[in-house]
Amino acid sequence: MSGEAAAEEEDCGSRLFLSLPDDVMALVSAHLRPGDLCSLALCCRGLRAAVAASEKAWLAQCRRLGPPPHALPLWREGVRSYRALCRFLAAVAPLLGVWVHQNPELGNVVCVLWGFLSVVGVRVIPQELGPLGLDAGPLLWAPVFEILADPDGSPSCFFLHGRGEGGEDCVFPGSVQSIDPSCNVLLLEADAHRKDPVFPPNPPRLPHSRSSSVISDWKDPTFLRKLRRSDTNNPAAAPPSSSFVTFSKLPFSDRRRLLDQVVGRVRLEVPSDLAAVPLFDRCHPCDDADLLASRWSELVKMHKQLGRGRIDRKSVELAPSLGDHKATAYGDWINHQQSTISAKRKAALFSMAAYLRDGLKQFITRSSSTRNGSSWGNSAQKKHAQLLQFLASGDSVGLSLRASQLRLTTYRVWPDMHENWFALYKLPMQVPAAGHEHAGLWGGTFGWPPGRPSEDKPGKALFFLLLSYEEVEGRPLLIATKILEGTHYVLHPNGSAMFVVKADEASADPFPWEVEVKQSYSGEGIASGYGFRYPGYKPGSLFVLQNGLLAFVWKESKSVLTMQRIDLPELLRRGERVQMLPPVANFAYLTESYSNVFAGIQSNSNCSY
Repeated sequence: MSGEAAAEEEDCGSRLFLSLPDDVMALVSAHLRPGDLCSLALCCRGLRAAVAASEKAWLAQCRRLGPPPHALPLWREGVRSYRALCRFLAAVAPLLGVWVHQNPELGNVVCVLWGFLSVVGVRVIPQELGPLGLDAGPLLWAPVFEILADPDGSPSCFFLHGRGEGGEDCVFPGSVQSIDPSCNVLLLEADAHRKDPVFPPNPPRLPHSRSSSVISDWKDPTFLRKLRRSDTNNPAAAPPSSSFVTFSKLPFSDRRRLLDQVVGRVRLEVPSDLAAVPLFDRCHPCDDADLLASRWSELVKMHKQLGRGRIDRKSVELAPSLGDHKATAYGDWINHQQSTISAKRKAALFSMAAYLRDGLKQFITRSSSTRNGSSWGNSAQKKHAQLLQFLASGDSVGLSLRASQLRLTTYRVWPDMHENWFALYKLPMQVPAAGHEHAGLWGGTFGWPPGRPSEDKPGKALFFLLLSYEEVEGRPLLIATKILEGTHYVLHPNGSAMFVVKADEASADPFPWEVEVKQSYSGEGIASGYGFRYPGYKPGSLFVLQNGLLAFVWKESKSVLTMQRIDLPELLRRGERVQMLPPVANFAYLTESYSNVFAGIQSNSNCSY
């Protein structure tokens, strides 16, 4: 060790820390955050080398991020180090949880859980349950997307799942654009990418692997806050240059058409040997470890060979969609843009001033030509020029996934959703605590005893309810929000409060059946009211039963909704996979529907409820 390095260690007092055994250092690091560990590495060269080389210290950090402990040694074999594995886990951990969309009204619930060196988003299919309820029949689900780790720990390997035109299972490669650590909206987009930009780059935005990685935790938080603040009201922060068009700024018809064009060209039918492999381990110890590892390796290899699913911008044939009378204009515009960009690149090599002057002239020319056109022609030109401008901003186009934190308005816990965003919205999940014992996700059915079918109804519709506490006018309320319904035609829209009870007011009503009751609360339950969107409420009571069940009973009708707390990732691991929707609709079903759009999937499957 050089004298300079020794003096540096002496100044920061790290010699004693470096003399600790590796096991002790791992125990100490288990109480630190990844950012604290990175800050520790900045103290001196000795600590930097020790932190970087300590596999046990980074293994402790991996465990803190919540993946299955038994899976970590298996995942380590696919990446360069536990530090690389921690980088991936820290980046994708904000995606874990329950995501929803308003349509179809029966329920669009997507749960993101750990896969194998990946996170997997799967949709819970609206369904009915048999006599034994959730304890017997498999929970039906369909894959939506997955993000896999590269060997260096980068979460850039993205696959959208969907059904092909022939009904076969397909995957559609893309890239992960960014993951905000506090994300609440998950957006499916198309992005244009330029290989070697000559002009000034786009304004800074959170990179896909650094926004929540262990390396950037110690970055300047002020800078990150500025970036996030600029991204608050828009899914993509608009750059200062008026010539740059983000995907979110395109008209809805253009965004839908562009996504359909891209997925139609990057479709990859899943090989039969991989189609039979599960997306995640179904038991512990994992009996499918070798199959899962082989599947991960093959998908990462295919993703790299396909260039992350990026296609040449010229191959995105949008001219037929624009109409025959605009096809020639479209081609002329593309040729003009290519020659203009080429000329600008040459000019930029000699003088940035020439580039700015040329851009100003082009802006003035566009303004004058716009003033000379008709009003209808101007509107159409602006609309189509926006799409063409987006395509011309890059050499290639591909699918991308972006997890952003947006300022959303909510009614209770249900977010107000944009009707034309290909997006999923994350539900805030309260953790059970003293005074909030019943917070969390519950599964329920109507009827008593729980799950028992009647002669006219052999199955019971499965409801998913998110129970959360909220204080209104100084009173604590327990609100049960419906997020999934398993009927054939929706009775109540997504986000409806199935019941609201006063958490500080006991009910004087007895439970209608001879069951031991631990506690009861008075409140109101949903009922038929004025219109579909404005249901009424009638008195009722919530009963906490001895066996851990909850039951809400309507006072007049004696109808009862029985609920049990559920571990959704565990139910999905024991569940059964069914066929999915076409890719874009499989991510976010933007068509309003009050019936079960998955009915055909259920009837074609061999699953029994």
